[in-house]
Amino acid sequence: QVQLVESGGGLVQPGGSLRLSCAASGFTFSRYAMSWYRQAPGKERELVTSISSAGGTTTYADSVKGRFTISRDNAKNTVYLQMNSLKPEDTAVYYCKAVRLATDFWGQGTQVTVSS
Repeated sequence: QVQLVESGGGLVQPGGSLRLSCAASGFTFSRYAMSWYRQAPGKERELVTSISSAGGTTTYADSVKGRFTISRDNAKNTVYLQMNSLKPEDTAVYYCKAVRLATDFWGQGTQVTVSS
């Protein structure tokens, strides 16, 4: 069955870094664009960043440009999110999403808390 499993979340101080991973199985990962979303308490889920199926195209929300980097390893069926210079407002549950045409899959999320 299809699975997207996020990992790497945790508690970090402002200015710190975290690297999230999302391991995929049960579908042809290399054919799907991948995205990271986040949802903070009391707020709607928002798109953070996306990467094309081959990895050649990436997009970022203005709030994370220059601080976050998305990448993927199609040989390992994994997408990553490197988060640097973290701010308290980055605190949220982070979700990965796979999408191709009208089909999408979601992971269960991983909590990121930025606090001193």
